Amino acid sequence: QVQLLESGGGLVQAGDSLRLSCAASGGAFNTDTMGWFRQAPGKERDFVAAINYNGASTHYADSVKGRFTISRDNAKNTLYLQMNSLKPDDTAVYYCGAQQKIFNANMAERHEMYSNWGQGTQVTVSS
Repeated sequence: QVQLLESGGGLVQAGDSLRLSCAASGGAFNTDTMGWFRQAPGKERDFVAAINYNGASTHYADSVKGRFTISRDNAKNTLYLQMNSLKPDDTAVYYCGAQQKIFNANMAERHEMYSNWGQGTQVTVSS
């Protein structure tokens, strides 16, 4: 079963950039659909972005479209989330998840469809 470990979070100012990484081990990373979600205090875990097994297909939440880019390096078993033009509303704990299903945008948005999660990395954007 794949194990996931996020890194790269931090405290930044509005307008800055961050790149999150999610290192995978112990599973078939290169066949999994992967996703990024985020959860702010007192709120549900929200979909951010997803990518298919080889990186050819991606899907984004409207709130991050044009600012965030999801990518993966299967040779390194690593998922990335490049976040540009950060806003205070982007403040949350960011989680990566693995889904052992063929990529489908609707299913990729549903956190209950993911079977594996990392522990999360905190992103705080100050105004």
